Amino acid sequence: MSFGKRLSDAPKQASLSQKDVADQLGTKSPVIGRYERDDMTPSIEAAKKLAGFLHTSVGYLLGETEDDDLLKDPKMIRRLKELNGFSDEEKDQVLFTLDAVIREIKNRKEYAA
Repeated sequence: MSFGKRLSDAPKQASLSQKDVADQLGTKSPVIGRYERDDMTPSIEAAKKLAGFLHTSVGYLLGETEDDDLLKDPKMIRRLKELNGFSDEEKDQVLFTLDAVIREIKNRKEYAA
């Protein structure tokens, strides 16, 4: 799916008009229409504003991920920021432990089914 299609779908899901999006971005509705038709590509700054206003990520709008809710949870973002401050060895230890916990939860779910 193209940037324009994703941009077009996101406001509809939030019941927003092109005018609502344009007003928030500080531009006019025809500009948003050109973005939606992939006739024009927004600047990086505009894409960031769009993603923020639409409560999604630039990665989702660009098609880098299919999950438009990825990294929206403030608790997860806080944890990732903390993890980013660790040394590589410390990160490896945390991720090793996290992987083990994830495997354990998946196994429990499998056996419960």
